Amino acid sequence: MRTDLSGVPHKPGVYMFRNERQKVLYVGKAKNLRKRLRSYFQKTPARDSRKNSMMQEVRDLSYIVTGNELEAFILEANLIKQHKPRFNIILRDDKNYPYLKLTVNEKWPRLEVVRKIARDGALYFGPYIPAGSMWETLSFIRRNFQIRDCRFPLDKPMRPCIQHQMGRCHAPCTGNISEEEYAKLTEEVKLFLRGEKKDLVDGLRQRMTRLAEEQNFEEAAKIRDRIRAIEKAWETQKIVAPELGDMDVIGHYREGGDVSFNVFIIRNGIMIGSREFFLKGTEDFSEKEIMRTFLMQFYAKEMIPPPEIVTRVIPAESKSLAAWLSQRRGMKVRITSPGYGKKKKLVGMSSDNAGFMHKARQEKNTEAVLHDLAGRLGISETPDDIGAFDVSNISGDEAVGAYVVWSGGDFQKERYRKLKIKTVRGIDDYAMMEEIIGRITDNLKGDLPDMILVDGGKGHLEVARRVLSRYAPSRNKAAEMVAVAKNPDRAYLAGYDEPVSLEDGKPSSLLLKSIRDEAHRFAVGFHRKLREKGLLQSPLEKIRGIGSKRRLELLRVFGSIEGIRQASAEDIAKLRGFHQKLAEDLLDELRRRR
Repeated sequence: MRTDLSGVPHKPGVYMFRNERQKVLYVGKAKNLRKRLRSYFQKTPARDSRKNSMMQEVRDLSYIVTGNELEAFILEANLIKQHKPRFNIILRDDKNYPYLKLTVNEKWPRLEVVRKIARDGALYFGPYIPAGSMWETLSFIRRNFQIRDCRFPLDKPMRPCIQHQMGRCHAPCTGNISEEEYAKLTEEVKLFLRGEKKDLVDGLRQRMTRLAEEQNFEEAAKIRDRIRAIEKAWETQKIVAPELGDMDVIGHYREGGDVSFNVFIIRNGIMIGSREFFLKGTEDFSEKEIMRTFLMQFYAKEMIPPPEIVTRVIPAESKSLAAWLSQRRGMKVRITSPGYGKKKKLVGMSSDNAGFMHKARQEKNTEAVLHDLAGRLGISETPDDIGAFDVSNISGDEAVGAYVVWSGGDFQKERYRKLKIKTVRGIDDYAMMEEIIGRITDNLKGDLPDMILVDGGKGHLEVARRVLSRYAPSRNKAAEMVAVAKNPDRAYLAGYDEPVSLEDGKPSSLLLKSIRDEAHRFAVGFHRKLREKGLLQSPLEKIRGIGSKRRLELLRVFGSIEGIRQASAEDIAKLRGFHQKLAEDLLDELRRRR
């Protein structure tokens, strides 16, 4: 590896260290690239063990010069997110959190769940962590405000869908509600999601009084019921302090090299969610650097930072971090560490929660279980996390694959993956397993857990070894792969003729079986969902060339599948987007599928 750094400029930028396979080991940023890189090649007592271990593996380095420190910060965050280098502190949570999107930029606004933010004029509310409270909120809005959730263009009248029949949509598609009335509903939804209780309830009470004075008692009663439902819903919300507005409160607890984080998501003074995170291997990092890394990776997701982030420890390079967050938000973001008041109490509460979570993990005695597992399976290093693959199908129909991850004592659902089998027809478990391992490993860019588990026997294990040797050579170690079979429960290891019995009731045996069973549960659940969807699927969806727009046009004109069957090819060919040949093929398929 070249150690002559005379050509490296004294400018800000980002640098990367790689191993002999050109896999990125570490990504760092520097105000002065040459000065920072030279520090890695000076063997001094001050250099920590992590750096020493890394430099033994380094075979190549590269760097990118940036115009300023903020550009370097942004590039560092993106490269860490992309490569997940082993010697960086990595927050293993790459799932984007859900938001509720109110499309006020449309004539007839709708409410939908999204995981990506766009500057499109719509309003976004969230993030909801975990997503359960979001689905409850969405269900409440659909029952009590009845704004649409469909994506249909409402340029022409059409028949109302089942949502209208269930009392969950006012059906603007039929002209059932005026644009002015619908705009009032949209404004009420906006106030509800913002937590502006007084404005919303006062406005509704004024409408109720006016309707009663006009002797429109039926509509007044509906408004009265809506007010009661809203007040009841707000009673269940965790109101922290309305004057605090929007903020994220981040507490943490550190013990040795392990750090637990707890995040309170507060919007309009209401706690809409909270989430725990766990980091390992932080022994050689200061608390300020750990906090910087956590904030950088947490907000690198598709999410809008709040105007204030409250922590117990101000992170390293807080000015650059705040500038980056402000750029992502489009408005100023502050990182504060309060010394008194409600904010200090919230940080203390969040840190206490992080401590409780940390101690709960220790009580599970996870390390001892993993140490026993490593000894039984002949693994040289105790695994920190375990990933599992499984396949689910019935006679080859709607075949699916699933991948789950267990780490630090819990299943990490944000790291789960599921997919439909594309290349295999009929019943061939080995080929299906090969496809899902290959596709998921490729999707994860080789960033796999320390141990890979497959549901099955020796054959499935050999498939996994073969695929991973192609997609992730660095993970191709026999001791790091295991197949777990049923009846009786046993584990197969590469290079061993006899399986390891898992019928002994040991915690390590129970752990392997629970991970296998979770992969099976996740795969079967996805498979069942697809089969149920197939049973409810319209016959039109299975006909080639008939997409969503053409289906909508057919149903708008003919009203039902039977109505389409009774139509002539000439009548269908006259519709927008159709021609004679397509109409004839459509009728042939529908009549054949009768």
